Amino acid sequence: MKHLRRKLTLRAHGEQVVFVKHKQERIEHVWMKAFLWALYLPRYPEVSVEVSVGDKYKPDVVQMDRLRRRPVFWGEAGQVGADKIEALVRRYPSVHFAMCKWDAALDPFVEQVEAAVHGVDRSGAFDLLSIPADAPDRFIDAKGGVSLTLDDLKWVRIGNAVSLD
Repeated sequence: MKHLRRKLTLRAHGEQVVFVKHKQERIEHVWMKAFLWALYLPRYPEVSVEVSVGDKYKPDVVQMDRLRRRPVFWGEAGQVGADKIEALVRRYPSVHFAMCKWDAALDPFVEQVEAAVHGVDRSGAFDLLSIPADAPDRFIDAKGGVSLTLDDLKWVRIGNAVSLD
């Protein structure tokens, strides 16, 4: 794998992206962005990394609907506060969200996301993924090729929470 000072050049599905590790950023955050990019690239072939969408929040990975100038896919890696999740699902009810955690149990995050989507009329899916600690060794080859699917991970898709009151 080509690993330059603070840069990782990775390839998946015939595309290539240079991931930049910022000074205060953990390498796990960079890996999670790379895995989100590679996982969702087949479904969202124009997915970009760290691109502003004109919102208060900046996604780690995103695919935009160019005509409507709105996101259709939004990926977050690492820590994401409940306020941010709640704001995003309300602002973008049709967007497919994916949030990944590094080598973490998903149960506490399922509860957090279910609370955020509760009562919101959404059509977009919300995926939660746990990236295993050995993922870089397992899913990235020596030349920077990323190869993994959702079947390789612990993950859950959350629909809207249905009010029982």
